[in-house]
This record gives sequence, C-alpha cells and structure tokens, in this order.
Amino acid sequence: MEVIEIFKKICTIEHCSKKAAKLKEFIENFAKECGCEVQCDKAGNILCKKGKPKVCLQAHYDMVCVGKAPNIEVIEEDGYLKAKESSLGADNGIGVAMMLLAAKKFDDVELLFSADEEIGMIGAKGLELEVESKKILNLDTEEEGKVYIGCAGGVDIKTKKNYQRVDLEDEDVYRVSIEDLPGGHSGVDIDKNIPNAIKELGYYLFDIKPKIISINGGEALNAIPKSAKAVIAVKKGVVLPKSDTVKAEKIKLSRDRRYFANSNEIIDMVCAFANGVRGYDKELCLPSVSVNLGKIQTIDDTISIQIFPRANDDILLEKIIKEEISYFESFGYRVETSCRYGAWKPEINEFSKEIYAIYSQEFKEVSYSAIHAGLECGVLLEKLGKDRMIASIGPNISYPHSVNEKCEIDSIKRVYKIVEKLMR
Repeated sequence: MEVIEIFKKICTIEHCSKKAAKLKEFIENFAKECGCEVQCDKAGNILCKKGKPKVCLQAHYDMVCVGKAPNIEVIEEDGYLKAKESSLGADNGIGVAMMLLAAKKFDDVELLFSADEEIGMIGAKGLELEVESKKILNLDTEEEGKVYIGCAGGVDIKTKKNYQRVDLEDEDVYRVSIEDLPGGHSGVDIDKNIPNAIKELGYYLFDIKPKIISINGGEALNAIPKSAKAVIAVKKGVVLPKSDTVKAEKIKLSRDRRYFANSNEIIDMVCAFANGVRGYDKELCLPSVSVNLGKIQTIDDTISIQIFPRANDDILLEKIIKEEISYFESFGYRVETSCRYGAWKPEINEFSKEIYAIYSQEFKEVSYSAIHAGLECGVLLEKLGKDRMIASIGPNISYPHSVNEKCEIDSIKRVYKIVEKLMR
C-alpha cells in the first residue's frame, strides 16, 4: 500500500522533535512535485495547498525518539508495523504519509504539517499561516472506529534543587539500574499499570537508605520511563537485596567521590510522588487527570526532576498544577512551568457528524470519543478562530513513545479509506 511505502521512507529521515529539518525539506519537495503551493512559518509549520480545498488535513511531523531512534529499522510482523529496538514514529508519521498521498492523488487539497508537537505544541502555538478550509481533520489519534472530539491539556513542570555534597568514606559503591521496562505514552497508556522505572528504583532504594552519588532516569517527558539508574554507596559488607527488575553491580569510582548529604530526602520524594491516574471520567471512560514522573537527572550538585501533568478540563489542569508546585516546593525545590496548552473541550459539530457518517459506511460500531493525550486541535481552534470545525481520527497504534510501539497494517488501510472518501 502506498501510504505504508511513504511511511517507510519517512522512517529513513531523522525527525525527532527539534531535529526534523530534513523531514521538513522532504515534505516541502514532495508537495511541490504534486503541484502544491508551499508556505512555511518561523515555527517550522508547513502549509501545502492546491485547487479549491474544502477540508484541511493536519498532522505533526516530529516524533518521540526512544531507543535506537532516529535510526529506525521498520519490520512487519503479525500484521503490524514495528521498529527494531526503537520507537516507530507512527505517531504521527502515518498521518503525514496519508497527507502526502492525498497531495499526490487529489486536485483540491490543503495540508497543514505542524512542528514540534511532542514537546509542547510549539508549532501549533506559533502558527502564522492562513488556513483556508473551515473544516480541519486531525490525523493524530490512535484507535480506529472513534471520531475524537476532545483531548487533554498539559504542561511541562521542571524542578531542581542544589544539595550539599559530602566526601565518601571507605564504603562499597554500586551501580543499580532498571532497564527495558515496557514504557509507553504518558497519556493514553497511563491507566495500563505500566511500571515507571524511576518510581521502581525509588522503591528499591527506600529499604537500603544508601548514600546517593548520582541518580538518572527517563527518556522523554511525555513517555513512561523504561529505564533508571543510580550510583550509591553503602557500608562495607552490606548485601543489597535481590530483585527481579533491579541489577546491582559493584564498581570503583575513579573521579568524583561525593554523595548527596540528604540522600534520604531524594528517595522519600520519589517514593511519595503520586504518579499515574489522579482522576477518572466515568462518562468518557478515560482518565480525567494524570501525572507522569518523566525524568530525573543529576547535574553536578543539582537534582533535576521533570513531570508532565494532563487534564481533560482546564479547571482540573489548573488544580493539578498547583498541587505539583506545592509538592516540590515543600521539599525546597525551585519550580518552573512551560509549554502549557489547554484542553480541547468535547463538542459534536457538523463536521464530526460528517466524519461519523462516512465511518459508519465502513464500520458497524462507530463512536464519538475524547483522548487523554494532547492534540493540537484546541490550540488550532484558538489560533484560527472558533468558526472552524475540527475532528480527529487515526489507525490503531499501540504503545506510542516506546520501543514497543506498533501500528496495525490493515487499520492503516481502513482509516486511509475514510480519509479518501472525505476528500472525494
């Protein structure tokens, strides 16, 4: 199928967030060869247009790179597209591929490729391009048979604190590490009981009460951490507890032999952090509030922690932000918030009804839904005007933002059929 071939080509081009310039150039050239007029703005967004479009297709062209990405080796297995030891980038590369094929096949098209969605909707927030169509179809959701009409808002929260460092005595030093946990998307997978590697490491250290020399974990702010490690010191002769998930290796330090004087505070803070689902919407059958403990880093004498709260309502988002600021400030951390974007309040409009009707021709069971993840739809409505109508669809993608990410091949074909019917 041509969508899949285009997607495989996309996978050969680096497009991690902030590093997607080569894919941007590829999209521009592809669209021009299809006869589109191409415009770009300072934020890196690309608008491609030809003929007299009535619908604008929209997707983001950056991806969350985990594992060996951006070196992506695509494999087909058991009816799915997967990547060998890396995230696949089906989020949102499949949407990009569908749009490029639409540019090739149709005479009346409008396509908006947005930049750096995965790190705070940067492209959508900085949009300076004039979208002509009143109807916008976002292609960034991950379950077929659903017409999405709402999404969560979110915010990056970064915290840090300088600690006193003290010289080690004659103690044993170990590297303790957790690797290759499943990982996953910090929104759509947050309710699947996927273990958070930073939290699991904290639980392990709680019983030991070691001296922490360094602690690091997490791959991306909006991904459930799959790995974490710490270098610790314990009294001579102390035997570390056995664990199925934690690997302990005795090492020698050749350089900095200082530890954090208040190591217990760091451990207590990680263990006490309420990671995961913090509220549930029974009507929509999805989390309403969640927080992901995304990254922890040791930088010289500083511990830095980054978390990512989400909420499907702006009032709930404001409350969870205040809770997290209060939590970290109680431990003496400095807190900064950035890249905030509001929730897309669920609404059934004439365009979503149109998508629903087309979907119903192909599927027996179609439903309206919302997603506990960030989509650019709410930001685009604010930028382009409330007179626009937006809906979102996408193929079945499992475990995005992780090395286990996979996308169902037949689902790609079925969803593209919906897109093609709409364009016709």
